[in-house]
Amino acid sequence: MRRRQFIRLFGGAALSWPLAARAQQPDRIRRVGVLIPLLAADDPVGQARIAALREGLEKLGWTEGRNIRIDTRSAKTDDVESMQRFAKELVALQPDLILTQSTTITATMLQETRTIPIVFASSPWSPRWRASGWSCSSRLRRASPG
Repeated sequence: MRRRQFIRLFGGAALSWPLAARAQQPDRIRRVGVLIPLLAADDPVGQARIAALREGLEKLGWTEGRNIRIDTRSAKTDDVESMQRFAKELVALQPDLILTQSTTITATMLQETRTIPIVFASSPWSPRWRASGWSCSSRLRRASPG
């Protein structure tokens, strides 16, 4: 009788083990691709924008290395080859979304993917933005992890 109880107990534990292990898995790390214009090799404006992005995400609960990964690329807007190469690199990484900041870079990114969401961050009052023909939503939504 003890042998049967042991087998039932062991069998039940073996069946529930994968469920418990799956429940203990950490949340998936979200991946964000960023392709921004570069003014110079040591562009302080671009570096400040990336730092502000990280800081803003941190305030919303997105911590780099814990629940988000940011892959950044920078290209001069007049260097089409670099833009295309970096766009392909970011798409190959399969991010959850891609953040762009200029109409030229956004257009290049749209040539590479139509399946990954692209967030175009620019001033809607910019004459270049209005001339692009793209539209935006007047509503902003905040996303937080979980």
